[in-house]
Amino acid sequence: MKRSEINRLMREAKAFFKLNNFHLPPWAERTPGDWQGTYSTNSEIVDNMLGWDLTDFGSGDFMKRGLLLFTLRNGNPARDKKPYAEKIMIVREEQETPMHFHFSKMEDIIVRGGGRLAMELWGSTPDGQLAHGDVQLRVDGILRSFKAGSTLAIGPGESVCFTQGLYHRFWGEKGAGTVLVGEVSMVNDDTEDNRFLEPLGRFPAIEEDEEPLHLLASDYHARVRKG
Repeated sequence: MKRSEINRLMREAKAFFKLNNFHLPPWAERTPGDWQGTYSTNSEIVDNMLGWDLTDFGSGDFMKRGLLLFTLRNGNPARDKKPYAEKIMIVREEQETPMHFHFSKMEDIIVRGGGRLAMELWGSTPDGQLAHGDVQLRVDGILRSFKAGSTLAIGPGESVCFTQGLYHRFWGEKGAGTVLVGEVSMVNDDTEDNRFLEPLGRFPAIEEDEEPLHLLASDYHARVRKG
């Protein structure tokens, strides 16, 4: 992805957050220069990869298969005692996050505003393939059963709990508008805990055609520790 495209998507995201009265922490507005020399006091942000995050899952087409998110808080078992994480995500109409599950993380996905979030549901086999038995999960705390491969759609205020090993892919329902999606979960580790049904890239290769508007979490290692 080009950095100019990422910058544009960040600007659009900030406008959407404002429209939905969702506020990011003040450091979300930092420029790259603002991060220089801050590692000693900002190590939780850097080491736990808080902040701006964006991926096209290696597709080369962010609008078709991609996700923009901001990690608000996250623990790191190697460094601290925090056992939880929280994200806010923007999912556009028909923009897909591909089929995946988590080995360790349990998560609640909550529609905070905007349109409707659709998701396809499957169990998993011991070797990580799709299972064809019924899927059970809790929707707003209510246990429900779905046929393998069923689609569930939830709107503002509704939530679903994904347990470990439960395959899901999601997208914004066509015609309903962009979706503001929250995630409350156990500690998030995108380097080790994600199982995608098909091999995919998690962090995009970036063509630096202009300076970053804001750093992505994946930029920290190269740009913040040098300060």
